[in-house]
Amino acid sequence: MQQSIIHISLVVSDYDEAIKFYTEKLNFTLVEDTALSETKRWVLIAPPNSNGCQLLLAKAANEEQQSRVGNQTGGRVFLFLQTDDLKRDYANMKANGVKFVREPEVQPWATVAVFEDLYGNMWDLIERR
Repeated sequence: MQQSIIHISLVVSDYDEAIKFYTEKLNFTLVEDTALSETKRWVLIAPPNSNGCQLLLAKAANEEQQSRVGNQTGGRVFLFLQTDDLKRDYANMKANGVKFVREPEVQPWATVAVFEDLYGNMWDLIERR
């Protein structure tokens, strides 16, 4: 038996502003943007050159979902972005206006920095040793 997680849903306020942030600020690739109805789209994004799990941008459809935008994990780091060059990506993200809440720090297992996406979800940027 083989299984894998292929998508993680990220609740957003607006498809287009989320696409713009992830593609322009984080250099992600827009994998798919398909209209499913007048109000719902299937929007997949992924880090550049990634063959792994993709993010499904899911527009909040009601007040309860909207209340979760930016806080899907109660303030904990939500997503983990691995890089082969943290120094390069950190500099590029800072230059693009990405807000870092924790500067790069060398840990025994990796170098890690923490940043926020456009809604305040916290991400770890990780370069493993």
